[in-house]
Amino acid sequence: MPVMMLGTSLGVWLFYVQHQFEGVYWEHHQDWDYSKAALEGSSFYKLPRVLQWFSGNIGFHHIHHLSPRIPNYNLEKAWKENELFQVDPITLRSSLKSMTFRLWDEDNKQLVGFGYLKTLPKKKVMPAPVLE
Repeated sequence: MPVMMLGTSLGVWLFYVQHQFEGVYWEHHQDWDYSKAALEGSSFYKLPRVLQWFSGNIGFHHIHHLSPRIPNYNLEKAWKENELFQVDPITLRSSLKSMTFRLWDEDNKQLVGFGYLKTLPKKKVMPAPVLE
């Protein structure tokens, strides 16, 4: 049971940081772009070699999103051979910042934490209308 809990936790973590990171691309449906979403909306999670092997090269997630037909054992080769895939990586250390991202700032098109709310100007709250 503890092994299953650890494995599940790691799986959830990998999924989370590969889609919730600084500089991530999110867009409304009408403006959404497939290639941009693949390359900028999912991360290149540069893991230490042993973790890269254990995870089946899932750190090359941006390539997987662009072309899911590339087998996991060829993801690193595809990354090395294609300049298009040379995006800025996130690392184990920088991925920890992902834990602070909880909200999407629509105006600036970026993920922010709850602390960001304190920087926003205060707005006067209007009472809700009473329906009769």
